[in-house]
Amino acid sequence: MKVLIINGSPRPRGNTTLALEEAIKVFAAEGVETETVRVGSEVIRGCSACGYCAKNGKCVFDDVVNETAPKFQECDGMIVASPVYYASANGALISFLDRLFFSSAFDKSMKVGMSVVVARRGGLSATFDELNKYFTISGMPVVSGQYWNSVHGMNPGEAKDDAEGLQGIRTLARNMTFLMKCIKLGKEKWGLPQNEPLVMTNFIR
Repeated sequence: MKVLIINGSPRPRGNTTLALEEAIKVFAAEGVETETVRVGSEVIRGCSACGYCAKNGKCVFDDVVNETAPKFQECDGMIVASPVYYASANGALISFLDRLFFSSAFDKSMKVGMSVVVARRGGLSATFDELNKYFTISGMPVVSGQYWNSVHGMNPGEAKDDAEGLQGIRTLARNMTFLMKCIKLGKEKWGLPQNEPLVMTNFIR
């Protein structure tokens, strides 16, 4: 089992990293491999809607998005974590996710998704909802826990005092491990659900 972690914080030792380390400790104890890709401090272009990926199977901008796509394809689960800016995720992270999910053509069904959001005070639930939409449009089951996946802290290191938030992250990591194992067994016994041919409609009459 392998979990790909996307860290959207520009601070290498900030509270988002601290929260993710709680999950990584649980995964290590459960025998789950993890790999972290930090994108919060990268200069990442947004999608230009050029259509290159539809013809070539990768994004026209050959950067960390194309480097990460094979890791995404191979993993059993993905965690996306971000600090909160104006009740939204880090802008570089959103550009990264837009292009990663759109340009990668492989089937993401039943890869397990989990989001982690960190803030001084507010905007957590809006950011949590924003990040989960990448999973729910892709057929990826979303991990739930004992509360919304949020941790509080402003200055680096303050998140260690959010006992409830960090406990929630540990709970999520255990639930994610269980769900990935259940899906693996289900695939082996029954295979993936059969999808109908995709129907796409516009709202223009």
